[in-house]
Amino acid sequence: MNDRRAGSRRKGARGPRRLETDCRVNISIFGLGYVGAVSLACLARDGHQVIGVDIDAHKIAQINAGQTPVVEEGMIDLMKQVVADGRARASDDALGAVLATDLSFICVGTPSAANGSQDLSAVTASAAALGRALRGKPGSHVFVFRSTLVPGTVEEVLVPILERESGKQEGRDFFVAFQPEFLREGSSVRDYDHPPFTIVGCRHDGAEAAIRELFGHLPCAVHRTSLRTAEMLKVCCNNFHALKITFANETARLCDALGVNPFEVMDLVCGDTQLNISRAYLRPGFAFGGSCLPKDLRATTHLAKMRDVEMPMLAGVLSSNDRHLDLAVSRVLASGARRVGLIGLSFKAGTDDLRESPMVTLAERLLGKGIRLQIYDPEVFMSRLIGANRRFIETHLPHVGELLHDRIEDLIDQCDVLIVAMNNPTALAALQQRARPEQQVIDLVGLPQLQALPCSLEGLCW
Repeated sequence: MNDRRAGSRRKGARGPRRLETDCRVNISIFGLGYVGAVSLACLARDGHQVIGVDIDAHKIAQINAGQTPVVEEGMIDLMKQVVADGRARASDDALGAVLATDLSFICVGTPSAANGSQDLSAVTASAAALGRALRGKPGSHVFVFRSTLVPGTVEEVLVPILERESGKQEGRDFFVAFQPEFLREGSSVRDYDHPPFTIVGCRHDGAEAAIRELFGHLPCAVHRTSLRTAEMLKVCCNNFHALKITFANETARLCDALGVNPFEVMDLVCGDTQLNISRAYLRPGFAFGGSCLPKDLRATTHLAKMRDVEMPMLAGVLSSNDRHLDLAVSRVLASGARRVGLIGLSFKAGTDDLRESPMVTLAERLLGKGIRLQIYDPEVFMSRLIGANRRFIETHLPHVGELLHDRIEDLIDQCDVLIVAMNNPTALAALQQRARPEQQVIDLVGLPQLQALPCSLEGLCW
């Protein structure tokens, strides 16, 4: 049977979904909160033999009695069924669980410490117990961390604990992965069966193969990443969810003060799947600018102040944008070069709009630091600039005409550091032909074509 269809149910089918596959894995799950309990029930439902491990005697007794330790849609019948079928049980015996299984999920909590950092005491204690259990086990074992962890925790903290306590080596005697979960309380069983994707953060093929064996039937793509990328993805997703909720709520507060229906506004915002609910604007790059975003943010926050509405998230957006500009300036100054070329001046490639262009601000600040700046932008000609566009550039870069080059080749030949702030085929071709090994290119937009240049390359945040 096709793997992607193996878990499907016939329309109108009732009861727990059963996975029709020959794949049977002995699994232990450490931590029986929401993630651990739901994972235990769903993996057992799919035909695997699962042992749940926890220090809470009440949770253990509940599961062994066929009861769910968490209030969750579908879990009452599901837990009752898998325990009755003998595919799931719970224990406080970490050693026995590791010896009896091939793969362990670690789903213990990582709450906030008093200073805001993650309290890793539960996950480090689990890693130590698992390492000690592994010491006397013949054969290999796979450890999959699902607890939310900040990037670097698995590699720098947990793997060393496992190796120290077991006396064995990761990648040879056992394998480690980080697999973020995307389960929402209230719909976690449905989310388990229909995830947006399956992420496998690992360093060795053995870990990836084990997770694909368990989750390859789900109707989503499987992505292998580094451990740190997988850890960061989980944190990033949670932060993005918090950001969206806060944005909607700040909008609602302002709408309320203005007599506007916030639900109507946000429904229409979500109806735009080209820009609003899409991949647009979610690729790392340089600071934003232009004639719309900065002025409208300022107008919105001013309007909120006039109505005594606090909007701290939106009020901080321009400040955060300025920090990105600070970073670009520091990258250039750190090079120690005085002859610097800026490729791109308008706020967006293919336009001559200079109003509130972050590249204009960057040029202004570099000139203020004594940098001998030269600029190339194929769309910007002083003779063609008119109206507010011309007034803006004359205010911020009154001598810009003296800085502009008509030929990209001349700018490349005369500068030691080249800042790439636009995706322009002519400029990229010239860089590939004329860049020198002793030159440095600072990439503000994340262009993969620059990787092949014969000179030093540094990204803004990459």
